Parts: sequence; C-alpha cells; structure tokens
Amino acid sequence: MKIYNTLTKSKDEIKEKKLGMYVCGPTVYDDPHIGHARSAYVFDVIVKYLRYRGFRVTFIRNITDIDDKIIDKASKEPGEGDLIGRVKQVAEKYLKRYEEDMELLGLSRPDKEPRATDVIPDMIKFVESLIKKGFAYEVAGNVYFNVRKFKDYGKLSGQSTDQMQEGARVALDKNKKDPLDFALWKASKEGEPFWKSPWGNGRPGWHIECSVMSTKFLKNNFSIHGGGLDLVFPHHENEIAQTVCAGKKSAKYWIHNGLLTINGEKMSKSLGNFISISNFPKSKDLLKLFFLSSHYRHPVDYTEEKLTQMSDARDRILAFLQKVDNVLQKYNKTITENDTYRTPFLAAMDDDFNTPLALGVIFKSVADGNKIVDKNNLNEKDKEILANIRLFIRDVAKNIFTLSLDYQAKNAAIDSMVSNREQARKNKDFKKADRIRDDLLEKGIIVEDTKEGSVWRKKL
Repeated sequence: MKIYNTLTKSKDEIKEKKLGMYVCGPTVYDDPHIGHARSAYVFDVIVKYLRYRGFRVTFIRNITDIDDKIIDKASKEPGEGDLIGRVKQVAEKYLKRYEEDMELLGLSRPDKEPRATDVIPDMIKFVESLIKKGFAYEVAGNVYFNVRKFKDYGKLSGQSTDQMQEGARVALDKNKKDPLDFALWKASKEGEPFWKSPWGNGRPGWHIECSVMSTKFLKNNFSIHGGGLDLVFPHHENEIAQTVCAGKKSAKYWIHNGLLTINGEKMSKSLGNFISISNFPKSKDLLKLFFLSSHYRHPVDYTEEKLTQMSDARDRILAFLQKVDNVLQKYNKTITENDTYRTPFLAAMDDDFNTPLALGVIFKSVADGNKIVDKNNLNEKDKEILANIRLFIRDVAKNIFTLSLDYQAKNAAIDSMVSNREQARKNKDFKKADRIRDDLLEKGIIVEDTKEGSVWRKKL
C-alpha cells in the first residue's frame, strides 16, 4: 500500500496497521458545492479502502464554526439578535446543510467531528505553550507565531521563507515582527464573538484548531493528514510548524486532493457556475463516477461532455448487471471467489488509490461478462464466471465507492408496456414495437433486448 506523500514528494509505503487520519473539514458559511463533494468523497473512499484492506482507521474531520468568513456572512445575512447570535445562526444553518448533503451523497460520518468552538480552552493552552517555548509572541491582545524560528518552515510546500515573502501577498500588520508570521489568537473587535484568554477577549486564528484537534483526539496515533491542494500553503505549512514547535506529533503522511473547476473556470456564484450538492440535477452515482474517473491528486474540470461520458459508462454497468440478474435468476450455486478482476483492482487502489485504473478493471469485467451473456447457450462455467463478476462489481461498488448501481425500480405500468412490446415483436408487428419503444424513451426509459428477454432501465 503506497500513497503519495506531499511532505516527502514521493510514494511512501504504509506499514502501520493502526492509522489515525485527520482531514480538514468545512468552514460553515455557505452552501456546500460539488468541489466540497469531491474532497469529502475522495477521503471517504480512502478511509473505506484502507479499512477494506485491513487497516484499523480512526477518522477525524473538523468543523470550523468560528472564522472571519462566518462573521462576514453573519454581518450581511438577515438574522435575529446581535452579531454574536447571528454568527451562531449562520454556523448552525450551513453545518446542517453540510450534514444533509453528506447524507445525500451516502458518505459515512467520521469517528469524531469536533467543532472549533468545542476546543477553545485546548487552543488557549496550546498557544500558551508556544509562547513559553519562545515560538510565539503577544502584541495588543493578538498572538503570532514566529515563522523564522522554525527552521523547517516551507518543507511541505517546497518553498524557502525568502521565496514566500517575495511571492506572497501578505496583508500589512504593524503588530507582526515579520510579514510571514501568522495569528494564533486574534483580539476581538467590537460586537464580535469572543472568549476570555490570558491576552484579553478574542478568538482563535484559523490554523491553530487543526493542530489542537488532531493531537487531542489522535495523540501518538496521528499518521495521515488530508485536505485540498489549496491548503498546502499556508494552512498545512502553519499546522506543521506550530504542532512540531509545541512538542506534539505531526502527521507522517500528507495527502492532498486536486481542485475542481467548471468548464475551465473557478466555481463562483458571481460567474453563475456554482453547483451546490443538493441542487446537482442528476444521479449522485454519476457525480461519484465523474470523481473516480480522475486521480484524486489531479485537478478535475467539470463539463457536460464528461458527465455524458460517465452516464454512458454507468448505463453499460447497469445494463450488464440487469442482464446477469436475469440470466442467474435460478442460479443458486455457492460460488468460489475468483481473483481475476479483484487482484488488478486491488493493485490499482494499492498504488496511491488509482481510481481511474480501478474503474478500468470494472469496465473490463463488464466487457468480458457481456461476451458471455451474449452466447446462445450458457453452461455452468459461464454462469459461475458471471456470478463472480457480479459479486466483484457489487462488492467494490458498495463497500469502497458507495455506488448504489440500482438499475430500475419496480413499475407495473412500464413492465406492462415492455411486455406488450415483446409480444408485438413475437407477432412481427415491428411498427407497434417501435412505437412502444419510442413512448418509453419519452418517459426516460431505455429498453434493451437480450436472449433472456427485454429489460428496461431509467435513463440518467
């Protein structure tokens, strides 16, 4: 089992059987979009696959429920009470929507999903330890991390501090000793939410919560840290610095998923290309197949053309499963597990979770299976092979990729139309048969004729 480690810039073998995994979760200030869906789905697949391969995984994902973006949203969005109350309302509103969308996608909940506001006392203690060790300083109620005191700063992103300072657009702050220093604790402004601290009323900076949560809940079992590629710098770079300087265990493996664009552009409400998860117009299986068709580390561009390709691919899988189910209706033999497709599938996933290659194995099993289904007479060996392929597809689809692959729902009216069409074909009344087929197509139903009879499925 090898994964690409952003920290070492190489594929590293995972030898530990017990893994603690921490993934940066949402900042709850807006509706989740399909870019959030990709990140959530990527790490859901990774966790499921690690467990599938026998690793004991503790999965933690945080919720950022206090942040500049949430405060800004609360100041603009209608709500009741003062700003402090509206900040809570905004956080609760969009956290609920995030949870609903994760359920809509069929993703598993993490073992723990702590909120930033749950660990404020722990953050304060963490910051105090950094000040005591000489890695942080307080100015006017704000506490900053002194970047220059951490010699390995920039190792994750592959930059030197001088390069960062030259290329970064750092907001001017007269309180900082260095433009690259980052806030661990922020003095509260009038009307904003605050917590009492040794440095006065304030709230935590963004980066500190992840260091606190990961080390608090995973302790020395902290193995893998995940998040979007946009978090490498500065968020994850800052996490490593403050965690190591506080004397805590940082992650050994750092995994980052590529970002999503829409027709080559960044998703934005102002551009009119914002696609929320709840408003995604098609099957959630289709969205997942779209994500699986690209390697998780690579950027992915969402287009209708690619979605159509995935729709066709899903149709091929569903049509095959339906034909096999028809063929094996009376097949009750207990089959012996066959590794013909499972072995290359696992090899692909073991190599840095190569889902495009793993999908290719599934499509090959469908192509091979179709050749057997289309034979005039199936012997016992043929049926055993088909049963094995079906078992393989259903197993990995459900237990790793969370694909439902439901090819149809029972519908007496449609069943009757399909039956009437079959009878018309037997009577060689092909005009009637074609008319019924066209009527079904208008209803979004595709009919496929097989040697075992006609089968139907909903068009995506």
